[in-house]
Amino acid sequence: MIRKTLIGTLAFLYLPGIISGQVQKPYGIRMVDIPSGEFIMGSRGYGAVEEFDEAPAHLVRISRPFRMSATEITNIQYEQYDPSHRKLRGKAGFSTEDDDAVIFVSYDDALGFCRWLSEKEGKNYRLPTEAEWEYACRAMSITPFNTGTNGLPTKQHKVQEYNRTPKAVSLQTALFPPNDWGLYDMHGNVEEWCLDWYGPYTQEPQTDPSGPAEGLYRVTRGGSHNTPVKYLRSANRSAMIPEDATWAVGFRIVEAAAPVSHSPVTTARPDNISQKNYKWAAPTDKPFFLEPICYIHKPTASSGVPFYGHNHCPAITWCANGDLLAAWFSTDDEAGREMVILSSRLRAGSNMWDSPREFLRIPDRNLTGTSLFHDGEGTLYHTNGVEVIGGWKNLAIILRESRDNGATWTRPRIIVPEHDQRHQVIAGLFRTREGYLIQPCDAVPGHYGGSAIHISRDKGQTWENPYTNPKIPKYEEGTTGGLIAGIHAGVVQLTNGDLMALGRNNDIEGGAECPGLRMPCSISSDMGQSWSYSATEFLPIYSGQRLVLRRLNEGPLLLISFTHHPYDKKRRGMEFEDASENKFTGYGMFAALSFDEGKTWPVKRLLTDGKRRLLDGRGWTGYFKMTETQAEPLGYLAATQTPDNTIHLISSNIHYQFNLAWILEKPNMTNR
Repeated sequence: MIRKTLIGTLAFLYLPGIISGQVQKPYGIRMVDIPSGEFIMGSRGYGAVEEFDEAPAHLVRISRPFRMSATEITNIQYEQYDPSHRKLRGKAGFSTEDDDAVIFVSYDDALGFCRWLSEKEGKNYRLPTEAEWEYACRAMSITPFNTGTNGLPTKQHKVQEYNRTPKAVSLQTALFPPNDWGLYDMHGNVEEWCLDWYGPYTQEPQTDPSGPAEGLYRVTRGGSHNTPVKYLRSANRSAMIPEDATWAVGFRIVEAAAPVSHSPVTTARPDNISQKNYKWAAPTDKPFFLEPICYIHKPTASSGVPFYGHNHCPAITWCANGDLLAAWFSTDDEAGREMVILSSRLRAGSNMWDSPREFLRIPDRNLTGTSLFHDGEGTLYHTNGVEVIGGWKNLAIILRESRDNGATWTRPRIIVPEHDQRHQVIAGLFRTREGYLIQPCDAVPGHYGGSAIHISRDKGQTWENPYTNPKIPKYEEGTTGGLIAGIHAGVVQLTNGDLMALGRNNDIEGGAECPGLRMPCSISSDMGQSWSYSATEFLPIYSGQRLVLRRLNEGPLLLISFTHHPYDKKRRGMEFEDASENKFTGYGMFAALSFDEGKTWPVKRLLTDGKRRLLDGRGWTGYFKMTETQAEPLGYLAATQTPDNTIHLISSNIHYQFNLAWILEKPNMTNR
């Protein structure tokens, strides 16, 4: 392939296999004539590769011929409209050359190019509708790929499997043969924006459909250079937040009249959620620890809720109507594109959680990391990670708000736009005494490396990242650095205004009183720009475990963690004291209290009431025995405290309820 560098005559002076019907247009764009016709859009929506949103397959008539660009819009073509975009060439290692597909363009950017070109040529250029795109991609083929085969030749896919750290590959257009209508790169290279809002299909035949009149996400099609082959099929659907601009998404254009028809707008009908302010009971000094209950119930097959085998990484908050709201991801593969965020609700006065509901789904996007927070003034905040591909390594962060107890939510808004390592949201969003919102997140890939925070000083409208030092710190006693020591960190504000964080991994060697590796503590006096490191008295936690750190309504700091590594039998258990001041070794999840801002933790209690039970922790936990000396051995934890001062703790599957008085009360072990 000869690369050209001159504007106008530049791109596509040489294209192998150009067929009749292609028309050279100004600005270097070659257009292909697409005839009118009919086709079956979508798929059955089941099986190993087909997805539920591709169904039902339905007849679509394209009543008018149109023209489509033979390739995705290239850098040299786009930069005639926006010369400033040239500075993005090579960002993340992609799209450096003139005839590489343009990337880092949002939906609005693509529309802007179409308006500019229409004005220049006196024609009507726009993005293709989703139906036009699939029709043109298929070129009358009925097989999964327009090659007439059930699979895609390896040479036509630059990366057969996604990479969590994307490999820099060429995005040069027209490297491989076109389909039967002369269109290149309809499978792979870059995803392509379509005109439509994303919405469900209908069974009825349609003519020139253009999706619903409104929605949350815009359709993308075709897959990218970092898309597994099964997601490159002609029928596969993806979608993105319109303002997202990434290294995997570009566009192509059509010359055609504006579409006039839209599908009906379908909105999920909210459950019957009470909007009455709940009268919370007065806090009690009487200790209580309620029977643990499951908060994740598999929905019925007829519910339509996508529910997978792995349900993990929860968040929880309370609502002004007295309900509790929990959310988590459901998936088969933590790095999978099938991931969906589900939610459940424990209604005021009920002792059983509702069946799960779909809470957030962006088709073909990994959504690892969820946090929920009630500001005490009627606003619920939901933050979540969003990947451009599979995996959880290159996430942006979105924010939604609800002012009706979670019945409805605002449109997802990107608050941390760069898909970067890792921006993985940690359940633990909180508000400082200054009114700032602070969202902790994992900062770097892998089990080691640390956490960071994002700060909003205006109730979530704008966000800043105080982390400015890209160097990974050396986490040792007495050293400083720009990140929190440990991933999945819990963060609180101390009474002097400093921030304190405890995290997993990046363990620090303890001193004479606490020898060996210990859970790391990080302190910041400048709102997260720098942190000082020290060892705590607690043993480290590891894979499959996530701690909780928060300030209780009553004042003390609460830590909920685990006594030991779940698989390291050399270091097991922790010492506790019973009501008779006898020492005993306990195993699993425990609560600890600090009354001096984290300097000491004099109160520790194993999170069991001593009643023998067999519980199902699901996830990696599975079944475990709860006894006088054993609590849940591992799990990802999240907690909230309601206005009646009840502490609500959830692990990967189980909901615990207890209060401060119970933690303070030493267990009676006389009968064990």
